[in-house]
Amino acid sequence: MPHVRRTEYPKVNSSYTFEYVEVMHRHHKRTPYAANTFAVEVYPWHCDDEALFYYGTPLPTHSANHSANTYWSVYTSSSNPLAPWGFNGSCQFPQITRGGLDDSWQHGNDLYGVYHDLLGFLPEKYDPNLVSFRVTNNVITSQVASMVTSGMFGGEAHQNLPLLVQPASIDSLEPAYTCLAATKSFSAYGVGSSDSGWTSHLNAASDLYANLDSISGIPPTDAGFHVSLDHYFDNLSARLCHAKPLPCNASNPSLCVTQAMADMVFRLGQYEYSYLYRDAGPRTLEYSTGSYGIWVAELAQNLRDVMHASDSANTGTKTSSGIRYRHNIAHDGSVSRILSILQVEQMVWPGMGSEVVFELYKRKVDQQYYIRVLWGGQVLKSSNPTLGVMDMVQVEILIAYFDGLVGQGAKKIPGLCRL
Repeated sequence: MPHVRRTEYPKVNSSYTFEYVEVMHRHHKRTPYAANTFAVEVYPWHCDDEALFYYGTPLPTHSANHSANTYWSVYTSSSNPLAPWGFNGSCQFPQITRGGLDDSWQHGNDLYGVYHDLLGFLPEKYDPNLVSFRVTNNVITSQVASMVTSGMFGGEAHQNLPLLVQPASIDSLEPAYTCLAATKSFSAYGVGSSDSGWTSHLNAASDLYANLDSISGIPPTDAGFHVSLDHYFDNLSARLCHAKPLPCNASNPSLCVTQAMADMVFRLGQYEYSYLYRDAGPRTLEYSTGSYGIWVAELAQNLRDVMHASDSANTGTKTSSGIRYRHNIAHDGSVSRILSILQVEQMVWPGMGSEVVFELYKRKVDQQYYIRVLWGGQVLKSSNPTLGVMDMVQVEILIAYFDGLVGQGAKKIPGLCRL
């Protein structure tokens, strides 16, 4: 997906100084989730061209013992009479594929090409006092982070590098915290609801569903595949992203999913995300604010901290905050919610690697702070008249908007989430 890259980057003029950047993007391409595969897949999927390392090691400051670099190697036993659900082969479902790892490296390298090579903002070498990386509790984000950091800092990233992660029950980045009111609001208009705005496209897709079900062997009563296009979307798009053929029926190889069928799934999937996060009206903002408000409050506080640190430095006062670059690796639901909160003018289903960037600047002439938001590498356009074209918006406007929704320190979230 398009992201910040030197060849297309819209550079700000020299009347501003660059103060801070915070990046959020979806992980890169992966195998489908096991729940989104068919019970019987007609060809295997192998991942022998990569290794997923899982091990613990003492930090050098606490032990002289070293760990081996151990990784998982998926196999099936001839003594096990049970067949795995979905694809045979050597992959996890999901895992970031070799192509996804390479895309992750390139993404990091492109960001470094802008924020170090072009702008001179990032340090040449990794510095934990200036740069931080954050992931969710889903391991695929850590798989991406290992390549992003290498693409940015090369050999320097091969040292021990911390990835920030919040406790699974309250993770604001994924998000994983409980917000009952947001869940209730979503259930009234979204996936699984009887809202006509939601069910109309499913009813219109009845012939498509019948064709897909007959090919895949998925029973029409399987709710996971039929409350939305999500499962078929993930299954088919993952194949095409990796140059694999569209599936055929296990018993009748002449009965296959066509490209036209897949394109219809993808179009309906785009409709679903647009409806869920923008087109269903004020309910979408209510849902996204409740379910993603904590991360928004964290972003607002990061902006405050940077401005305070910069102003304090000008007066000779030392402050504790020195981070100038934060990098968040997340999911389509994460990116969708922040786009919803920003009320993006045109909503889409965020593809693999989709990216939102918040850039903070200070204008030299009056020392005032301004924010620029990039979506897909270009300036984001909001349909909210207060935000509008988010190119050098006074940062106080954005922070006041966030505070109005969630409160400073997300103090409104407990109340918003309470039934």
